[in-house]
Amino acid sequence: MAQVLLIEDDPAIRGALKRGLTERGHAVDSAGAALPGLESAVTNRPDLVVLDLGLPDLDGTTMLRMLRGASRVPVIVATARDDEAEIVAVLDAGADDYLVKPFSAAQLDARIRAVLRRSGDTAADAAVVVGGLRVDPRSREASLDGTALDLTPREFALLHYLAARSGQVVSKRELLTEVWRLPYGGADKTVDVHLSWLRRKLGETAQEPRYLHAVRGVGVRISAPQG
Repeated sequence: MAQVLLIEDDPAIRGALKRGLTERGHAVDSAGAALPGLESAVTNRPDLVVLDLGLPDLDGTTMLRMLRGASRVPVIVATARDDEAEIVAVLDAGADDYLVKPFSAAQLDARIRAVLRRSGDTAADAAVVVGGLRVDPRSREASLDGTALDLTPREFALLHYLAARSGQVVSKRELLTEVWRLPYGGADKTVDVHLSWLRRKLGETAQEPRYLHAVRGVGVRISAPQG
């Protein structure tokens, strides 16, 4: 049914969930720590990640923020922590759902299917074309006039977010919330720096824009060059 990456440090829980999900038709890879899990998520591009918060090398919420910087893969957080504030925090950090331990493989399977149905209901995976610019979120590749662009994960996420809203003015606060996954905002300078890097790779400048147009006091708009 789905390619699942399970990041769980307890060998007994990891083994039981892996067996249970495999029996239900999923292909399951696993990792016992955050950094190997992050590498697997970026390299192997699973359909969904199940992430424990209590990991030995990094806190799971920190790992989730790192993962969100590189991928939009759906994430279900599996946690023994049932504090409401912490659950809200992981959802704000980019989790799509959560389960409080203990839970069964059957419960997890139901959540996986529900999250994948929700993510499949959108056109978010469709390639976006704006003039000579093409951005494909499934392959995480972008090209300009047929030439591949060498983008960092954050630059790609920023470009894709803007391209998917071609012609619309997007505020820096919205970009910080949706691209950086900072629910309470952050420094506008962060957006400015990444836009500057993107402009350089698109062969333009703020003074002579082709695709990225700043709207003073409001935000930025991406649109196809005129003429």
